[in-house]
Amino acid sequence: MKPAPFRYADPGTLDEALAVLADEGEGAKVLAGGQSLLPLLLMRLAAPTTLVDINKVPGLDTVEATGDGVRVGALVRHNALLHDDAAARVQPLLARATANVAHPAIRNRGTTVGSIAHADPSGEMTSVLALTDGSVTVATPSGVETISWSDLFVGPLETSVHGPAVVTSAFFPALPARSGTAFAEVARRKGDYAVCGAGVVVTLDADRRVSAVRASYISVGLVPEVHDLTEAVVGSPVDSADWGKAAALAQSLVEPDTDIHASADYRRLLVGVLTERTLAAAAAEAGGRA
Repeated sequence: MKPAPFRYADPGTLDEALAVLADEGEGAKVLAGGQSLLPLLLMRLAAPTTLVDINKVPGLDTVEATGDGVRVGALVRHNALLHDDAAARVQPLLARATANVAHPAIRNRGTTVGSIAHADPSGEMTSVLALTDGSVTVATPSGVETISWSDLFVGPLETSVHGPAVVTSAFFPALPARSGTAFAEVARRKGDYAVCGAGVVVTLDADRRVSAVRASYISVGLVPEVHDLTEAVVGSPVDSADWGKAAALAQSLVEPDTDIHASADYRRLLVGVLTERTLAAAAAEAGGRA
C-alpha cells in the first residue's frame, strides 16, 4: 500500500507551521507521531496535499504537572506520559489509560495529543479527556484559544478544529480530593482496539460516603460521553455501596452500536461488567486516600 502523493513541510517554529497550513488550505494535515494518520494515508482513506511535520517546533514536548492538573504538549509520546510519575500523582487516569494504548512500539512514537485530535471514539485518551473535564489549546494565525472536550468532539474522527490550526496541548484537571480512579478494557488481543472500555472516578465526602460517581466509555458511542452515575449510590458508605446499581444505570444510559467486532447487546453487557469492577476498584482507592 502506498499513500497518494503529497508535499512534505517541516517548519522550525509554530508560526512557520501555521503559515504553511494557511497557504495550503484544507488539504494540509499536521503530523506529530503519525500512528493514527499514516495508516489512513497508506489505505488512502485520507489524501492530504501537504503534511506539516511539527516535530522540529520547540516547546511542544513537555509535561507540566501542577496542583491544578497536567498539561501535555503536542509532541509528548504516550510512553513518556506513561512513565511520568508527577503526572500520575496529579491525575492517575493518565497512566492507567495510557498503559492500554496499543502496543509498546506505537506508544513509543504516538502522541497523546495526536490521539485526541484524531477523535477516534475507540481511543483511550479521548475518553480520559472527557472524564476529567479537560480541554485542548489550539494555536491559529489569529491567536490561541482553549476548547473544552465537550465542544471539541463533534463526530467519529471529527473535531471542531478547522482551518489553519495546531492543537498544541491538552489539559487534564487534577483528581479531586478523596477520590479514586480505575480504567479497564476488553479487547480480542492485548493491544488491539478495545471492544469496550471504561474509566471511572469515585469521590467521597468527609464521612467516607459516596458523593460523586462519573464514568466514560470507549468503543461505545460515536463521540466520548461522560455519564453521571451518582444517583445510584449517593450517600452509601464506601465499603458497602452497591456498585451493581450504578452498573445497571450505566447500561440504561449508553447506546452502543453493532459492528463487525461486537453486537450492541454484548457491548452493553460489557459496560455493566466493567463499570461494576472499576467502580469497586476506584472506591477502594478513594477509601484509602480518605
